[in-house]
Amino acid sequence: MKELRPALLMFILFTVICGGIYPGLVTGIAYALFPSQAQGSIITDKNHREIGSKLIGQPFSDARYFWPRPSATADFGYNPTASGGSNSGPTNPDYLKTVSDRVKAQHDAGAAGSIPSGLVQASGSGLDPDLTPDAAMVQVARVARARGMALQQVEKLLADHTSDRQLGFLGEPRVNVLELNLALDKQESR
Repeated sequence: MKELRPALLMFILFTVICGGIYPGLVTGIAYALFPSQAQGSIITDKNHREIGSKLIGQPFSDARYFWPRPSATADFGYNPTASGGSNSGPTNPDYLKTVSDRVKAQHDAGAAGSIPSGLVQASGSGLDPDLTPDAAMVQVARVARARGMALQQVEKLLADHTSDRQLGFLGEPRVNVLELNLALDKQESR
């Protein structure tokens, strides 16, 4: 019985520290130092309505928009509560058919040549908001044609929205699809 009391006290103490004080402190620091990121990196319109997050991919299928990387999340695409990949390997017949169908869809939409893997294979999380510049470049002609814009205008917007590697050496160059599509809408409304 005398071992039970210290064990219960330690349980209560560590529950308060690890389950209350520490998370509260870290959350408070995050909100103080990185308020946008702590709130989900939400993008809003001029009326302060939430459009989406810079961190979570969103479905776009209209020819006027750049299409994101495919999503393999459960229930529906880009489901942030069911993050995950398909877990299908490169020899799985169903997976190969899915990829083949996606390649065909890109070609049917006007993409020429080889299609970058980022447009036909889902990311590990299924929520990737970014594309490689190559995967975006394949779509430039389709977007320009659908919007009636000059190819050079769309290429310039793409170049302006291409982010380099973080700190010059981390990751790969990338394009945030939501931000690029919002820039297209803004350009068109001028």
